[in-house]
Amino acid sequence: MADYFVDSSALVKRYVNETGSVWLSDLVAPAAGNDIYIARITTVEVIAALTRRARGGTIAAADASAACLLFRNDLPHDYEIVDMTETLLNRAMTLAETHGLRGYDAVQLAAACEVNAFCTASGLPLLTFVSADRALNTAATGEGLLVDDPNAHP
Repeated sequence: MADYFVDSSALVKRYVNETGSVWLSDLVAPAAGNDIYIARITTVEVIAALTRRARGGTIAAADASAACLLFRNDLPHDYEIVDMTETLLNRAMTLAETHGLRGYDAVQLAAACEVNAFCTASGLPLLTFVSADRALNTAATGEGLLVDDPNAHP
């Protein structure tokens, strides 16, 4: 049992079959007993990614609709959602400047840093940041987070 922060690029893998999907699905499965944190914006990003893939023809529209429904059903049970606060968004602005991150990537990292600080203050093990975005993973490592990339688990 461990604590993980999963960004959108990784979480989509639970709902679409691609490299890292099996590993990610095992990690976030309730039976694994892990605490899975996601940023509130991840809810929008995952739905957008699934819908975009259907529009682009990489998955069938029916599969995208089913995946969106499954994701919405999983939200209240499988994930701890980190809400956006002024403090978190201020940290995201700093992270965007420091690491040259895109806006929502900076918000994802700020949310993970907030959860990691809570874990550390509570005497819990360090949080592991899970993302399929190399630049974001580099920034997370620079912020002292443990990082795992689902693409490294074919």
